[in-house]
Amino acid sequence: MQASAKIRPGIIVSACLTGVCCRYDGGHRLDENVMRLSPEVDLVPLCPEQMGGLTTPRQPCEIIGGDGDDVLDGRARVVDTEGRDVTGQLLKGANEFFRIAERSKIKKAIMKEKSPSCGVHRIYRNGILVSGKGVLTALLLREGIEVVSNEEI
Repeated sequence: MQASAKIRPGIIVSACLTGVCCRYDGGHRLDENVMRLSPEVDLVPLCPEQMGGLTTPRQPCEIIGGDGDDVLDGRARVVDTEGRDVTGQLLKGANEFFRIAERSKIKKAIMKEKSPSCGVHRIYRNGILVSGKGVLTALLLREGIEVVSNEEI
């Protein structure tokens, strides 16, 4: 009889933190602290903005009128630097991301701080870094998933 493989916990991670070139500028933000976790856990890299249908590269975007909670509640929107409303794409990507976490029974996520999707404590508004969470982070927290900023690893 074969010994069963030990199941390692999974953590969903903003894909850019694992070296995937999915950021608005076509780059990544490889985070060595995040990558050091891989011997103990299965890192599942996903990009909510790509999952929502946005291209890479793309225009940077910001949440106007609040933060991710406000977007989820319909009180704020997400607009790129050319004035296009991309709220629908960020909501779609957040929902797809959550569905994968839910189906995979993943209860923890490591998100890229300052992103309009993934920001945990800070996002940009009018080019200024302010307190607030991104759309995906707000959804994950509402659904009971632990969310940690890459800056806390």
